[in-house]
Amino acid sequence: MSKTDITANILSDNNFNLNDFNPAAIAINIAKQFKTRRLELNLTQEALAKKSGISLGSLKRFESKGEISLKHLLMMAVVLNATEEFYLLFSKRQYQNIAEVLTTKKAKTRQRARTNV
Repeated sequence: MSKTDITANILSDNNFNLNDFNPAAIAINIAKQFKTRRLELNLTQEALAKKSGISLGSLKRFESKGEISLKHLLMMAVVLNATEEFYLLFSKRQYQNIAEVLTTKKAKTRQRARTNV
């Protein structure tokens, strides 16, 4: 069995998708979902840009390439009533079992990162 066959088996067996770890692919996916939400609300690009206070060029670049500043993305999310999703981005971890809860409670909660010495 070749390396390619082994890799293909690993990827197919675990439903592994490299795009889940590719920032550009994630950004494009977010942009597609965003555009779908905009169209569901029957908003044109021009109307959304005007309501959110961002340039039409920024909106077009986001929908086509997935490139936008966080501030502008949040401004548009307000108009689309989609801000709740941002609060969930880095929410607290969901535990799978009681052992994870107990292990986490024993661990010291860090307030800041270690400095490199």
